[in-house]
Amino acid sequence: MILRFLAAALCALLLAGCAGSDIDWAGTDITGIMPDLSFELTSQKDEAVTADDLTGEPLLLFFGWIQCPDICPGTLQAIHQAIAALPEDQQDELRVLFVSVDPQRDTPEKLADYTGFFGPQFIGMTGTESQLRDLAKRYRTTYGYGDPDENGYYAVSHSAAIYGFDREGQARVLIKNNQPTDQMTADIRRLLAL
Repeated sequence: MILRFLAAALCALLLAGCAGSDIDWAGTDITGIMPDLSFELTSQKDEAVTADDLTGEPLLLFFGWIQCPDICPGTLQAIHQAIAALPEDQQDELRVLFVSVDPQRDTPEKLADYTGFFGPQFIGMTGTESQLRDLAKRYRTTYGYGDPDENGYYAVSHSAAIYGFDREGQARVLIKNNQPTDQMTADIRRLLAL
């Protein structure tokens, strides 16, 4: 039993070593390591959306919440700046999915207002608790809620990773939110070229 487990673990490690691509990403190459894009969520237009609805365009996926005081606005602004550094004719070829993990407060209308500040490439999404947990688990990330204060306000903890997907929805790159803007732009260019 133990030998079978060790053999399976060794095979998994060897396969992981074979995963990846020959692209020189500034972020971390996750080709073949993370699953393809798949979700069922509600868009900022209050419409049901699946990953299939966005096939054909490369996209970035970021988990957050509207009332986030620093990480979310800072990361979305950095992505906005990275997109702005692209040639004008390429800036609309990419979508940025901001997935709110705070569905109690982040309504579709609020998401539309929030993402509109960063640019037309940004799309706010949220979902049921089950949909959000499934998506977070799929991409090996977590989020959680703090205890509400006397006014009912609570903080939300979440990862700061940005997932990059190619036009077919294949996971390709994990970008750090504090990656320099020129490196973000370079990785977006690589996604657009695929």
